Amino acid sequence: MRYRTRLTAPAALIGTAAALSVGTQAHAAPATGTRTGTPGPETLGDSVYPSLGNDGYRVAAYHLDLAYDATTKLVDATATLKITTTQELTRFSLDALGLDIHTVTVAGRAAAFEQAGEKLRITPARCLPAGRKADVVVTYTADPRRTLAHTAWVPTPDGFAVCPQPDAAHTVFPCNDHPSDKADFAFRITVPDGLRGVASGRLVRTEKLAGDRTAYTYRSRSPIATEVVQITVGDYVIKERQGPHGLPLRDVVPVSRAAALEPALALTPNLVGWLEARLGAYPFETYGLLPANTDAEFPGEFTGLETQTLTLYKPNYLLQAEPKIGSHMMHELVHSYFGNLVSPATWADLWINEGHADFYGLLYRYERGWPDSIGMTTMEARMKNTYAQGDQWRRTSGPVAAPNAVNLFDSQRYLGGVLVLYALRNEIGESAFNAVERTFLDRFRNASASTDDYIAVASEVSGRDLSGFLRDWLYGTKTPRMPGHPDWTVTPPSSALRQPESRTDGHHDNSATL
Repeated sequence: MRYRTRLTAPAALIGTAAALSVGTQAHAAPATGTRTGTPGPETLGDSVYPSLGNDGYRVAAYHLDLAYDATTKLVDATATLKITTTQELTRFSLDALGLDIHTVTVAGRAAAFEQAGEKLRITPARCLPAGRKADVVVTYTADPRRTLAHTAWVPTPDGFAVCPQPDAAHTVFPCNDHPSDKADFAFRITVPDGLRGVASGRLVRTEKLAGDRTAYTYRSRSPIATEVVQITVGDYVIKERQGPHGLPLRDVVPVSRAAALEPALALTPNLVGWLEARLGAYPFETYGLLPANTDAEFPGEFTGLETQTLTLYKPNYLLQAEPKIGSHMMHELVHSYFGNLVSPATWADLWINEGHADFYGLLYRYERGWPDSIGMTTMEARMKNTYAQGDQWRRTSGPVAAPNAVNLFDSQRYLGGVLVLYALRNEIGESAFNAVERTFLDRFRNASASTDDYIAVASEVSGRDLSGFLRDWLYGTKTPRMPGHPDWTVTPPSSALRQPESRTDGHHDNSATL
């Protein structure tokens, strides 16, 4: 079993180079004007990661301009954030860790700043009134190889990729690092000739620059949560194909592995078609896979991550046989709807993402008669097996919708979430359940949604108050009766019973869909 723990280590435990940029460093700028506001709260109140974010503003857009040096392996960058204040601010913070900050400006004026722990605290030259729109520009240098307590960087021999989930995007760029503050993104990635820069969204410009360098600009048509941003540099070939209804598909593949990976990449069009029949048209401008050019362990020991429009994978993982990789690719694709199109309002809502991804991944598998990882061939058999373990999982891992930072990515959020959805479908019928799914996606498209939001949609669409039913399943310490299966029983908890499988995210070699 593998645990993904995002508990911040003290600066003394972080590598020397990182500590230089993590420890408190103050940089003064001339202060003018009266200061009648207050500092923005350095939290967005998340129950799992309370230190994430700042509630003094919201981000409308990020423009990230990154230049990769193949000799030093460093990234010189400028991050421009378009923010709107939610209160009068004398100071605010961005999440930032392991970044060497050079300058900060707010609304075109130099601002004082300090780095303290995982916060970049910024004091603008003038107090920002409530409702003020302002550009915040931060110049900095990052080292993808830097040792940190947690990091999103995936160094490769020819560049890097990033895996920000859940709380590591701020090791790549300063941000309000929480999925409730989704924003538009544009990326400009400058690389030496012979390498390619790629990011979430669609390529909108390619510029040949002096010094044998090329800049690639990408823009996303839809907002992105920081935890599913993708930026990569490497010796890649872009493989394009067409999906259902003319959907452009693009895979970003290491040149040296392109032929070997083609069988897995060719599965995507049919996967998209199957899922569109159940959840509606694919919601973004493109989709594809990014097998990063490394066989080294990714941060968190994961094998895949649903970075928006471009799912990150370990390349060797995609070389596995169709039954295993097909259902796993479906799991990742489902996240385009649950997780990316509709993001979690808090990290306690992760079960919505992962429960749905496993739910449809398992349906896809069982339709094809493929046994799952424990030999089951039907959803009913797998759910009966999971149901029996319900009280044990609730004891060792908490209720489905009440995780903490240690157990966030274990089976209770995945198979436990599937069990909740299976119970709901049994309770209201398949037709009503399908209507709940589509209504939820439509209502919260390009936004974030909570467990309460899902319960409200389920109640509205079914015409019944399901709050008690779903809250028992999601928050109860005992497993409720399974609708339609009065004979199913729960095994009493025992330390001798199997613990919930822990995983670094839901897209790993111990995922329920495998």
